[in-house]
Amino acid sequence: MTNMDLKSGDVRIRNFVETDVKIMAVLANNYKISRNLRDAFPHPYSYEDALSFVGNCMQQNPKTIFAIEYKGNYVGNIALMPEADVYRKSAEIGYFIGEDYWNKGIVTTAVNLICDFGFNELDYARVHTGVFAYNTSSQRVLEKCGFTKEGVFENAVFKEGKLWDEVRYARINNKYKGKKA
Repeated sequence: MTNMDLKSGDVRIRNFVETDVKIMAVLANNYKISRNLRDAFPHPYSYEDALSFVGNCMQQNPKTIFAIEYKGNYVGNIALMPEADVYRKSAEIGYFIGEDYWNKGIVTTAVNLICDFGFNELDYARVHTGVFAYNTSSQRVLEKCGFTKEGVFENAVFKEGKLWDEVRYARINNKYKGKKA
């Protein structure tokens, strides 16, 4: 997965470039974004945070975290993180886009693109994720993309000094649906 370039309409998933750093620093420095992500995603989000993140992504081998572009502009990130050992046919998906780009179908398109890539090119059997219970927008995106709600992990997330439920979703590769040992 060295040179990523997936496109559908105005949405493109690609490798990071140095010019993404400045825009990422602005888009990611938003409490509404950070509250929906793991604590490793800092708030406030600085230029140095973006510089370090993009630098690390550019050095990844194989690459698992990518830029989302909309109409030729960097707008966010998407990741397809492979699992290991007995879970090696699975990957975890994660994403964010800048608030100005919400409710435009960008993430839905990006999620479908990266899942199709994971299923068709990497032969994953499933893509999964956990969403904080209060993040109903992300839950709607996943449902639109064919993800199934698999369960709720009660009090599984500790964020902002409170315990929250985590809603678990997965999408199964059609090639593997119903196939078991």
